Amino acid sequence: MKKAVMMAADNDVGKTLKSVLERIQTACDSRSQDLPKVQPRLVAVSKTKAISTIQTAYIHGQRHFGENYVHEIIEKATDPTIINECCDIRWHYVGHLQRNKVNKIIGIPNLFMVESLDTPKLADVLNAAWGRKKKVGKLKVMVQVNTSNEASKHGCKLCDAESLAGHILLSCSNLEFNGLMTIGRVNHELSQGPNPDFQQLVQCREEICKKFMLDKATVELSMGMSNDFEHAISVGSTNVRVGSAIFGARPDATKQSKSRTKNVVSKPEASNDNAAMNHVSQNLDSLTVS
Repeated sequence: MKKAVMMAADNDVGKTLKSVLERIQTACDSRSQDLPKVQPRLVAVSKTKAISTIQTAYIHGQRHFGENYVHEIIEKATDPTIINECCDIRWHYVGHLQRNKVNKIIGIPNLFMVESLDTPKLADVLNAAWGRKKKVGKLKVMVQVNTSNEASKHGCKLCDAESLAGHILLSCSNLEFNGLMTIGRVNHELSQGPNPDFQQLVQCREEICKKFMLDKATVELSMGMSNDFEHAISVGSTNVRVGSAIFGARPDATKQSKSRTKNVVSKPEASNDNAAMNHVSQNLDSLTVS
């Protein structure tokens, strides 16, 4: 029964993915002509979802996938099915990243971008680690900005974003400053006007581009999730992180604590990273990472 339910859910992924892509295009077509002519990228956030579900989205053309937890992105990126059948997959790490987890993150195959860089110290550690790996090209990173000033959210303060971007540009030769990311307050009422958190990120990009003489079209804005990605695109987002609108609602925290989806580590990151790393360390050691 469980297998049948999972297969049915996977079959729906193609339909929901198509719907989200159509909504992205509609929002893109109706946005202001003053915004950079950049086609928004869809990052399918596959947190807690099974390998088979990711594979289904990949078969339907999705290439960029995002994960919030270190143990989960490692488990999935090193899974034999993903490696052998999804060779063009591109992983985005979108969760909070501790400095002591950096070496584990950069070792995974097909890491495309870290979207949650929020301190100069983390930038320095990423820069040094990427250099030691002697990778081809720079590691793409975004500066995460806590535009809503909520204690529950990570990210640098708005007033520190410019200096952090400058630190990456001037002092981190192995990192490529790709743009800015924010979460913002959820469930903003559009009847009250545009989301101020998104507007602040747009203004922050303006100031950074002016300060460091950057082309605005080359500095991305990662903002917008399942409940607000269309609005985010309308005000300038070039990278939307969509999970439940594609994969369906995630199980609530109580259910997750008892049983997680097959192929996903089942316990919280803080208490289970070491066990998860031991589980996949042989895979990482044996892989040729590009």
